[in-house]
Amino acid sequence: MFVRLCERLFIWFLSVGSLLTICGAQLAFAQGYPAKPIKIIVPVAAGGGTDFSARLIAQKLTEAWNIPVIVENRPGGGGNVGVEAAVKSDPDGYTLVMPITSFPVNPGMYPKLPFDSEKDLTPIVLVASAPLVLVVNPGVSARSVSELITLAKANPGQLNYGNSGVGTTAHLAAELFKHSANLDIVNVSYKGGGPAIADLIAGNIQIYFSTIPAALSQTKSGRINAIAVTGLKRVSEIPEVPTVAESGLADFEVVGWFGLFAPAQTPTAIINKLNKELVNILQMKDVQEKFAGHGLIPGGGSPKELGQFLHTEIAKWKNLIRTAGIKSE
Repeated sequence: MFVRLCERLFIWFLSVGSLLTICGAQLAFAQGYPAKPIKIIVPVAAGGGTDFSARLIAQKLTEAWNIPVIVENRPGGGGNVGVEAAVKSDPDGYTLVMPITSFPVNPGMYPKLPFDSEKDLTPIVLVASAPLVLVVNPGVSARSVSELITLAKANPGQLNYGNSGVGTTAHLAAELFKHSANLDIVNVSYKGGGPAIADLIAGNIQIYFSTIPAALSQTKSGRINAIAVTGLKRVSEIPEVPTVAESGLADFEVVGWFGLFAPAQTPTAIINKLNKELVNILQMKDVQEKFAGHGLIPGGGSPKELGQFLHTEIAKWKNLIRTAGIKSE
């Protein structure tokens, strides 16, 4: 009995010793990090919210750490090409990735992705989110979500909604609205938000879920009407416009969002160091003002919270894509 107890204690001490050695090595590595330039992969061409956010974060990290932080655009495959490149990179904290808003959607759209969106990446921080705004042509008599639902139910198959591309946030927001309210409205696909808004103004479609910056000037001029925003809180640019959730569809939430990730197995100490610095950056007044100018709400929070959010979003969109029968083009 005594010998067995000694053996168990010996094994326990070895395990604890190994764990302390690993933690000590990670801490020492993190203390010397960063020692060379950091690269942030953006899986889309230059321009747009993801690219803007990544470049602003890169600039602030460069200033904070006096180490170059560069942005590398790797477009293609609905954002999957850039993510795959990051997944295959060394997990040393020197290659990061900021996926585009289709990232939590893609597991439902592409059943055979070359990576596992949750297992092959380590979350760092939620950088920003961007709610949409539900807008209608002025010829539509509805001025609220409840009135729009009543109108659509009274005229099944007569109202058209536009999307800026299959699987985009605008498309999924409209499908979620359609299925949440049990509506018969017709989908019309466009290659981008610009043509969709142009047709909305012309009256060729009646409903569209737009980014706030794209719709703002048109709503102010009265060329289209804003009905509701898709986040759980009202937005400062159009504070008079209620949320879809407070307008009758409880728990309705659709936001495009950008998070920063590292390859799996990146040392925890480095992830925590990045998170701490980035949370500070996201709280800076000038960063928040620049984000607001692009219709973005600054993020924050812990790596664990981002991981949980990603898990919830993937499950949510997989279910909708399956229910609505949405297929990638």
